[in-house]
Amino acid sequence: MSGSKRNNGNQDMKEFKVAYLINLYPKVSHSFIRREILALERMGVQVERIALRGWDDLLVDQEDLRERQLTRYVLQAGAGTLIGAVIRLMVTVPVRFFAALALAVRMGRRADRSILYHLAYLAEACRVVTWLKSFGAAHIHAHFGTNPAEIVMLARVLGGPPYSFTVHGPEEFDKPQFLGMGEKIRRAAFVVAISSYGRSQLFRWVEQLHWSKIKVVHCGLESRFHSVAPLPLPAARRLVCVGRLCEQKGQLLLVEAVAKIVSQGTDLELVLAGDGEMRSEIESLIAKHQLQAVVRITGWISAERVRDEILAARALILTSFAEGLPVVIMEAMALRRPVLTTYVAGIPELVIPGQNGWLFPAGDIEAIVAAIRDFLPRTDDQLRVMGEAARARVIERHSVDVEASKLLEYFEQSALRDRKMKGDVVRYGG
Repeated sequence: MSGSKRNNGNQDMKEFKVAYLINLYPKVSHSFIRREILALERMGVQVERIALRGWDDLLVDQEDLRERQLTRYVLQAGAGTLIGAVIRLMVTVPVRFFAALALAVRMGRRADRSILYHLAYLAEACRVVTWLKSFGAAHIHAHFGTNPAEIVMLARVLGGPPYSFTVHGPEEFDKPQFLGMGEKIRRAAFVVAISSYGRSQLFRWVEQLHWSKIKVVHCGLESRFHSVAPLPLPAARRLVCVGRLCEQKGQLLLVEAVAKIVSQGTDLELVLAGDGEMRSEIESLIAKHQLQAVVRITGWISAERVRDEILAARALILTSFAEGLPVVIMEAMALRRPVLTTYVAGIPELVIPGQNGWLFPAGDIEAIVAAIRDFLPRTDDQLRVMGEAARARVIERHSVDVEASKLLEYFEQSALRDRKMKGDVVRYGG
């Protein structure tokens, strides 16, 4: 949408309003959500940011600090405000409230969390639906198919606008039955998967009747992130791994692979860009193999520092055991760096062996060693060719403005259906 008006049928979409619900926002690893929201705003959409938590988290990125000022936090004012919202809706819309209560209890029966958590989601939905009414949201979108998707589903039952949610994985793919994924999809206006692989996994948990509402919308990159002139490849044989230091990212296995290579007299540097719950364990493994001069951990860094670390390496490496489709792969490819990574989830849809990177089986240390050994002797010219191919592929598939325009079309279609169904009269929470 350029300007302030789009037409969909006879529907005037001027000042189209959408709300976003995220569990924790802003967050260093959720820059893709920020990019999506900002792209929608460039198209003229008014976006209300709602998060459960994140008002007091440590942030290093100036854009994240700005986003925090624009975000409303469900839990910031304490339990009293939630209880007040519950009582108000129980009194004003009892039929809707008890229908939502019954749904929350049903969602909790087979979940991995107790019914008390699902009752808390209902209370949060009561708070959210009040904000949706005051904002005038035509649609609400949640990121992640976990509790945010349940909250917007309950908000819909309470009288809120149609909802959708983006499934990223891998958590949603690990326990779809416990998350009630089928129920969330059935009740949604539409559901977004970030890859064809993700869409296929959602097909497994809902009847074919609902498959058409599952759309693929890629996470996108802003042009200013990668609009830098090609820089010479560093002379150092350096790889960078970007991501939270956690079990699913496989950094322990990567350190073991580097130890094997270095022990045989091969020069190599590895930068682990990020932080997380497994940092001390990884540091202990680095010390065990005496790799302190070879492996460096940066801790949490800003988006600009991430870009600098990628440009200071000859390639990106990710040894993840489970993923959706990592945004950092897109970022590295946009910066003309080939990628060495595992053959899991949506990654093979972007990384093509021999053209823009290397793929190897997850959990196979010998395969990691083999991929690194194949990468190390590549000349600057060979890596530049692969880097250009990587950039061309990711820009073609992951432009944030192109992907956000797809999302906006789905939002508009949802709002139009809802308005027609209600006779152009919308009431949220009463």
